[in-house]
Amino acid sequence: MNAIVIGSGMGGLSAAIRLQLKGYQVRVFEANPYFGGKVTTISKNGYTWDAGPSLFTMPHLVDELFEAAGKTPEKHFQYEQLEVVCNYFWEDGATFSSKADKEQLVNDLSLFFDSSKKDIWHYLNSSEQTFKSIGRIFLENSLHQAKTWLHPETMKAFLKIGSYGLNSTLHDVNAKAFSNPKLVQLFDRYATYNGSNPYQTPGIMSMIPYLEYGIGAYFPKGGMRNISQSLYQLAQSLGVSFQFNARVDKILSEGNKVSGVQIDQQHYAAPVVVSNMDVVPTYRKLLPQVKAPEKTLQQERSSSALIFYWGISKTFPELDVHNIFFSDDYKEEFQALFETKTLQKDPTVYIHISSKVESSDAPDGKENWFVMINAPADYGQDWEEIVAQARAKIIAKVSRILKQDIEALIEAEDVLTPVLIQQRTSSFRGALYGAASNNKFAAFLRQANFSNKLKGLYFCGGSVHPGGGIPLSLLSGKIASDCVPKP
Repeated sequence: MNAIVIGSGMGGLSAAIRLQLKGYQVRVFEANPYFGGKVTTISKNGYTWDAGPSLFTMPHLVDELFEAAGKTPEKHFQYEQLEVVCNYFWEDGATFSSKADKEQLVNDLSLFFDSSKKDIWHYLNSSEQTFKSIGRIFLENSLHQAKTWLHPETMKAFLKIGSYGLNSTLHDVNAKAFSNPKLVQLFDRYATYNGSNPYQTPGIMSMIPYLEYGIGAYFPKGGMRNISQSLYQLAQSLGVSFQFNARVDKILSEGNKVSGVQIDQQHYAAPVVVSNMDVVPTYRKLLPQVKAPEKTLQQERSSSALIFYWGISKTFPELDVHNIFFSDDYKEEFQALFETKTLQKDPTVYIHISSKVESSDAPDGKENWFVMINAPADYGQDWEEIVAQARAKIIAKVSRILKQDIEALIEAEDVLTPVLIQQRTSSFRGALYGAASNNKFAAFLRQANFSNKLKGLYFCGGSVHPGGGIPLSLLSGKIASDCVPKP
């Protein structure tokens, strides 16, 4: 029996592999000439950059796809745990290196931020407990099936629902846990992992640090692009077929059942269709015959990103793979992103340098800088002006903190804006994570992984349950494929 997957992002690759293993003959239609969605590369003047996601957590989700196929993961995909999770920089000259070793981390946090070890341990342990009790339930299961809610683990977790911070914001939880504003800011930043505002997103998001400090931050051999490369090769080895430059025009149906897709007036029949396309254009463009779930589609969009890819003509020993240069006014930064849909005068800057590990990504003695700031989704702003202003602000800020004229070192450059993100990936308004998680009901308003209107229609990817980013997109493919009956 045939199954069609629309899009070859992380969710689409995950769903395609699992459906093929389930007994379907899977065909993937991809609008771009390449696979991987946002997990792709840019090359220029001897430099190579991972174009999209730069942080790799929960590597077991990739491993288990190989294991499900009866293959030994490490023979096809390798990665290493980073000893330094992230280096942090502030305008007053303060710098902090966050280590993977938890004992050392707690000691370092306590000394640097003049905070109680007991309070830090309590926070990290609470993060772990929240993730393991309720986080896994939310992330690994459909929230739209009765069996999830009737499971004993779910019922047990919900007896303690009041302790998870649903009625507080992440910032409130962090400010209650710590008195040092820099330490609060460090943990507030985890709201950006799902494109949200720490001053609005619920306190349950305090479970996110566990992904780094409990499970670990990793780097794939060959760079982030090797995640999509290895899964693409796995899918092909199982018999999944891929057709590129194939933009689906419509999802076809007969009565209340899916019947296939249409591409350039040609029909491709299949009783199972999985859309890895953003849920908004999926409904608006591909399903005109179906009444759209407006409450879901009209949710506030998550943040997007403005990324500069810079080839830097020297090395910086004070920088590591992941680096954060914090804004002096974090609250104002998020107000600008989500309220006025613009950039604050002093944005937080993230710099990812894959050449610290993958030396071939930059010429000898040089570094490939992936320089990102959080940006609002695209609402028709003047992006040419925003890009020019942001570039100047970033260069000034990083030059100030590193005490080095950064602009003089840039010898290769490219840029990615929310507009280009939307054009290249169909992400509505260029939002990286679909809807924002700025209220406690957001998780329940995300599109389910199956349609309750068209039998045989399923959804995966960062715009649907459980959310965006590589790990959650992989999980969305798993949840969607689990919802599909065996052929």
